[in-house]
Amino acid sequence: MRFGLILKEVGEGFRRNLSMVISVILVTFISLTFFGAAILLQFQINQMKGYWYDRAQVAVYFCTNVSPETACNGTEASSDQIAAVKAALSGTTLSPYIKHVDFENHQQAYANFKKQFSGTSFASLVTPDILSQAFRVNMKDPNQAEIVIDQVSGMPGVEQVTDQRALLDPIFAIMNSASYTAIGVAALMLVAAVLLISTTIRLSAFSRRRELGIMRLVGASNRFIETPFILEGVLAALIGSVLAAGAIIAIVHFFVQGYLQTNNPNTAFVGIPDALIVAPIIVVLGIALAAFSASVAIRRYLKV
Repeated sequence: MRFGLILKEVGEGFRRNLSMVISVILVTFISLTFFGAAILLQFQINQMKGYWYDRAQVAVYFCTNVSPETACNGTEASSDQIAAVKAALSGTTLSPYIKHVDFENHQQAYANFKKQFSGTSFASLVTPDILSQAFRVNMKDPNQAEIVIDQVSGMPGVEQVTDQRALLDPIFAIMNSASYTAIGVAALMLVAAVLLISTTIRLSAFSRRRELGIMRLVGASNRFIETPFILEGVLAALIGSVLAAGAIIAIVHFFVQGYLQTNNPNTAFVGIPDALIVAPIIVVLGIALAAFSASVAIRRYLKV
């Protein structure tokens, strides 16, 4: 009987403050969707780091006739100089750190260049002889790339030695910034949701102040009085949280897996298992925030 009375009070609160309840649902939905998307983006960044860093190479570029480096002196690297670098890479000092080495000659570099920049105006201006020959070195541990760079840099005929991870770092920095921005926006919207829940509960309590007064006169406990109001906030937030969880799963299924993965099959993207990890997190977070804010709001009201 008491439980039925509590549910009746919750329904009455929803009816009297329908517009505010809808606002709570929408703000909770949007803020938790942002929060869940930020978590997924962080998952994606970590996954892509592991995927691309493992494939990042150390590139040893050789001098050409048009190399601007002073060490090249406008002279192309000779076959003996290339052989010396190859011997260094396969020697006892560096070979324990190297998985394998591929050589790219002028023609292969030109073919890759045309493939990468096909359709651009300057693709036709490049000739094979001005593109550097290079060794592409795959490391067993990409974090040890500096060992190869230190050993090979400065050898005769070498124009420059680069770690391709340095090219990836700015990309991941931008993605991290986007993730932190999404978390910041989500945090602000969660604060707005908490304040809106508190306001809704206090308005609901104010509209039923006569009933509350009667309940206190007949000896109803504070917990019995508080429970319907807390449930109002929790149920409204629960609806918004479930909608946010569904939106996260839908985004991953239809956009990430259905579009991005289909059009970029060589890139690893987050999947449904990742979304199923995030979904309960945002539901629990929404319920916890709603229960806390509603409890604080109604207790402050009852103290007045």
